[in-house]
Amino acid sequence: MTRTPDGTEGPQPDTGTSAVTAVPATLEPETGLGPSAAPPAPAGRPPGSAAPASRLLARAALLTACLSVAAALLGLVRDQSLARLFGAGRDTDAFLVAWTVPEFAATLLIEDGLAFALIPAFSAALARRARGVAGDPVRALMAGTLPRLASAFAAAGVLLALAAPWCVAVLAPGLPDPDLAVDCTRLTASCVLSFGLAGYCSAALRAHRRFLAPAAIYIVHNVAIITAMYAFGGRWGVRSAAFGVAAGGCLMVAVQLPSLITELRRDKGGRTRLKGRRTKLGGGRAELRPAAPAPPLDVPLLAAVLLFALCRQSQVLIERFLASGLPAGAISHLNYAQKVAQIPMTLSMMLSTVTFPVVARALADGDTERARGRVERDVAVAARLVLLGAAAVVACAPQLIGLLFQRGAFTAQDTAATAGIMRVYALGLLAQTLTGVLVRSYFSAGRATWYPLSAMAAGIAATWGLGAGTAGSLGAVGIAAANAAGITLTAALLLAGTGRRGVPLRAGAVLRGLGRPLRAAGAATVAGGFAAGAPAAAPAGLAAGAATVTVVFLLLGGAPGARALAPALRPVRSLPQRLAHALSTR
Repeated sequence: MTRTPDGTEGPQPDTGTSAVTAVPATLEPETGLGPSAAPPAPAGRPPGSAAPASRLLARAALLTACLSVAAALLGLVRDQSLARLFGAGRDTDAFLVAWTVPEFAATLLIEDGLAFALIPAFSAALARRARGVAGDPVRALMAGTLPRLASAFAAAGVLLALAAPWCVAVLAPGLPDPDLAVDCTRLTASCVLSFGLAGYCSAALRAHRRFLAPAAIYIVHNVAIITAMYAFGGRWGVRSAAFGVAAGGCLMVAVQLPSLITELRRDKGGRTRLKGRRTKLGGGRAELRPAAPAPPLDVPLLAAVLLFALCRQSQVLIERFLASGLPAGAISHLNYAQKVAQIPMTLSMMLSTVTFPVVARALADGDTERARGRVERDVAVAARLVLLGAAAVVACAPQLIGLLFQRGAFTAQDTAATAGIMRVYALGLLAQTLTGVLVRSYFSAGRATWYPLSAMAAGIAATWGLGAGTAGSLGAVGIAAANAAGITLTAALLLAGTGRRGVPLRAGAVLRGLGRPLRAAGAATVAGGFAAGAPAAAPAGLAAGAATVTVVFLLLGGAPGARALAPALRPVRSLPQRLAHALSTR
């Protein structure tokens, strides 16, 4: 499972060290919301003084997570609408090949690539503006970067549209109707420009500590796709979904422009203010010292993160390439199974997303013991949450898929095929979650490391080899099994490689801690499967199976104890009060 434009891999506030540590340490707290709004306490400051920043961080991450969950739910509605209107056949296969464009654009232009490059640059420009540097460094930065980037995005989008026939031939050489996929790809090619501009706006706003608009972009994107399918589906067919992707990309930019324009109109004495050091002049006047130049962008770190994201995202390309030679509908079945199966992973990753800045700060302070304890607790809690969800997915797969998708053009045969694939996908959910948690520990130190890329490349090679060897005999189920095996290899390598390359985890202790929840998940899966199959109606079977899985899992000790769970949940306690306060300060 990989990140998608609806954010279903988990809420993705800026998860790089750049986004956490680049905010000047002496910025005064304000009402902006977001993970990168909480700077680490400067050296010499009492630890208790970081409490307001920690509360701001927790509130920001909570709001971002809530909006990300809303976007993920809308993504599920989008997939339900696609299945209902167009089923799981050659039309949806063609659209899902074109869907590769926004998948990659979201990863490279909104989440990882531009965020790691631009947030530190904007943060440094804001610091120079607050110190009284001549001119406006923020506008100068935009004038020097935005026109060039926009031109590059536009040129890449036009090139992709022109090369759509060749792209489709490479991505899915066995597709029955390549012309339809080419039409959809040309429509989604506009996302290179719109997603690039949306990512630029998101980076600028996050550097200004404004996170509500960036967190809402996937919501408007999915709303546009759903609306287009129902409005134009009868006339344009599945091309309406591709048109919705293009229109949604424009809305992603439009929803952020008012906030960005408001921030740019602020003068140098705006609310983002630095407590500058003053020097006495001859007449007793005081003026701010000139700001030190901003540190250069860590290009090796950016390259390492970007290549890791590209390598992980290539799982989608492998699946669709191999499935294109299978009977019509295989790509669609893989897509639907993946989207539902990754929901437990999305929920389990919430905690590590919120606590990631804590790890980054601990490493910045040289406190590797605190960083190790934080990551190990995150692994323990996230693993238990995803194992509970995976057990429910495996036990209740037919009931879950039938309830969500079996209507309209999505038949009972589609339900059976998708449920079988989803059960195999679920075998890799624990490894998907461990990979997401562990890779943060590698990049949280702010140093370039190529080991995560090597681990991911090994997993991708295993996915390709196993998928190519089993697709002919096992079909889409073999491709799903290859995905699970490949990501499991990656997770094992990441766990084994911690130490000098990342946070020095105790791999043996981590693995021993997973023994009990793994046994509990296995027993809960068997019991839940029997319970789900007893009632004839899908809703009743789903309820019975999910309840049984939960009870058995908890009784067998699968849930973390109070001591393990409390620290991980500390940043998100008092959820209603924090959310209400966050919304009231906008």
